Amino acid sequence: MTPTLPLILSPEVQAAKDAGGAIVALESTIITHGMPYPQNVETARVVEADVREAGATPATIAVLNGVIHVGLTDDELESLGQAQNVAKLSRADMAVCIATGGTGATTVAATMIAAHLAGIKVFATGGIGGVHRGAEETFDISADLLELAQTAVTVVAAGPKAILDIPKTMEVLETQGVPVIVYGQDTLPAFWSRASEHAAPLRLDTAEDIAKSANMRTLLGLPGGQLIANPIPAADEIPVDVIMPFVEQALSEAEAKGIAAKQVTPFLLGRMFELTEGRSLTANIALVRNNARLASQIARALCA
Repeated sequence: MTPTLPLILSPEVQAAKDAGGAIVALESTIITHGMPYPQNVETARVVEADVREAGATPATIAVLNGVIHVGLTDDELESLGQAQNVAKLSRADMAVCIATGGTGATTVAATMIAAHLAGIKVFATGGIGGVHRGAEETFDISADLLELAQTAVTVVAAGPKAILDIPKTMEVLETQGVPVIVYGQDTLPAFWSRASEHAAPLRLDTAEDIAKSANMRTLLGLPGGQLIANPIPAADEIPVDVIMPFVEQALSEAEAKGIAAKQVTPFLLGRMFELTEGRSLTANIALVRNNARLASQIARALCA
């Protein structure tokens, strides 16, 4: 007997699909690995509310007891926010977690996979993973980059995380044929900062044009998605000259402690919270909300 795909849609997401409405996928690692309870659940609810206010339906994705949930009920969201020892899932370990009945939060890569399975074309996150500093020795490159090259989902982020090697990250994306489209400006945003020293590879100024680009990729038969780099709002940014000394300090401490692999990003983000006295987390929440609003506009444009 052929096994069925262990994937269910929440009632809200199912209703939106039945009505042909706009849906925006949201990841769950920000809930389980990004901040403590109850702030994690409060933030997730605020981001979902932003999507609804922008005219789309939020679909927060997670694996619960071996089942991919596309859209979480309020009770499921609350339970996930308080859960302990939740796996952090990417492409490599997603199937094992499901097959063994585990519970896991989805990274960018895993969220893209689940969204694509559910027929959702747009996903809002904070920042993507990429090539870590020193990757020429460690080969520490996020699976997010290869996922963007093969899974047809438009991902809205605030650019690569500032803790990464941004030039190498951009080189890998270019080599993999992933369009990096900066929204509304000519320089690449760098997560907490609106601008970096890197020029925008591509620029589009409207959600409608971003939707047209996604549709044209489909018509051309091109695999993969597109990365939309959406600058953090000016009122919420931490300028590059302010944030980078803290980034360098956090990176040095991670190296000294021998922190590697999946533990690197959580350690660095946590250390940045401490070094900036909470300012980095405030900016992180603001940029996620901003990305959710733009993603909702793109999803609506795709429906039109």
